[in-house]
Amino acid sequence: MRQIIVGNWKMNGTARLAAGQAEILREAAPGLACDLVLCPPATLIAALVARLAGSAIGVGGQDCHSAASGAHTGDIAAGMLAEAGARYVILGHSERRADHGETDAMVRAKAAAARAAGLTPIVCVGENQAERLAGRAEAVVVGQLAASLPEDFSGTIAYEPIWAIGTGRTPTREDITAMHRAIRACLAERFGLAGRAFPVLYGGSVKAANAREILALPEVGGALVGGASLDPAEFLAIARAARPPDR
Repeated sequence: MRQIIVGNWKMNGTARLAAGQAEILREAAPGLACDLVLCPPATLIAALVARLAGSAIGVGGQDCHSAASGAHTGDIAAGMLAEAGARYVILGHSERRADHGETDAMVRAKAAAARAAGLTPIVCVGENQAERLAGRAEAVVVGQLAASLPEDFSGTIAYEPIWAIGTGRTPTREDITAMHRAIRACLAERFGLAGRAFPVLYGGSVKAANAREILALPEVGGALVGGASLDPAEFLAIARAARPPDR
């Protein structure tokens, strides 16, 4: 299975950046051993989809509401993302959980809405520093998986150790492997053979300097890249570090 490299632009980007990124990435994509997904702010989705038309690069949103429509000022429905051309949506990112008080139950409802709209949800889970130091990292993440995924879930999981995001700190290879194995075991137990096929990405200060070491781990199905995805050269360097699919 090809690894997936997802670029989360967060609250960054302009139409000019999107145009430049699209031109560079669509030219490079055919030579990559991985799949690319770009998740810009919602205002740039339609323009990016148009510029990437005919390429294999996917586009996604960074969040969606659990309702299909209604009086939810400032929110966006999964169906609206799909109508703009998005195929993916990031859900439960640690910044959403921290800044907006999102709970596992809210993420679960959003994942169900995304599936109903035909989007592939990328559900984020991860522990904070206190939970890791207390030896509860795996228990916390497994608990998040149990509460954040609907019964008919099909999609992608992103493990993001909260203490590593934006800090430049990276867990050891052993820590990443152990957590990804725990996640995969949880998915297989709950969803059977289908769960074994769900990609599990790593997200936590991924950059060109550490991407090859992380992506070489057999348990890692790709990467969720934050700030580094805004620099096309850096993002491509990460993508080129992906493990060939026949390994």
